[in-house]
Amino acid sequence: MRASSQFADATAGVVYIHSSPPALCPHIEWALTSALAAPAKLRWTAQPADGQLRATSDWVGPVGTAARIAQALRPWPVLRFEVTENPSDGVDGERYSFVPNLGLWHGSTSANGDVAIGEMRLRALLRASRELGKYSGYDLAAEIDRALGTAWDEDLELYRYGAESGAEVTWLRRDVG
Repeated sequence: MRASSQFADATAGVVYIHSSPPALCPHIEWALTSALAAPAKLRWTAQPADGQLRATSDWVGPVGTAARIAQALRPWPVLRFEVTENPSDGVDGERYSFVPNLGLWHGSTSANGDVAIGEMRLRALLRASRELGKYSGYDLAAEIDRALGTAWDEDLELYRYGAESGAEVTWLRRDVG
């Protein structure tokens, strides 16, 4: 039992580099090494969706590592990637998705991986729908889709199939505590 905190110190997750130009691969590994404070040596395989390269890496590290990884990968606007962080004691899970024409999306996830939209965010969406009304062009369904990351999922779905091509998963570990 933790005396100072009821929250988890460590968690795990996955980095999916769905699509990268070959020239960026070493830079991505350096960025992951920096974000994880541990060596990142990825095994790159062909991405059938666009002829570029892809890699997948499981990681273990402190809570908040997914945000650090997403921030480290975000400067390259040609990448397609996702970073997940599993829920742990007292901490929601997270998913970050990046698509070149959409930018970065972030959502909380439940234990089974579903995107979870909090009560206060839903109330704000409903309030905006009522206050702005149908004459302002506010579209509640479109705002819920945005909160769920639907456009990001639709774009990335084709790239996710690259995992079925036998891509190797690399484990990265950062010491915690």
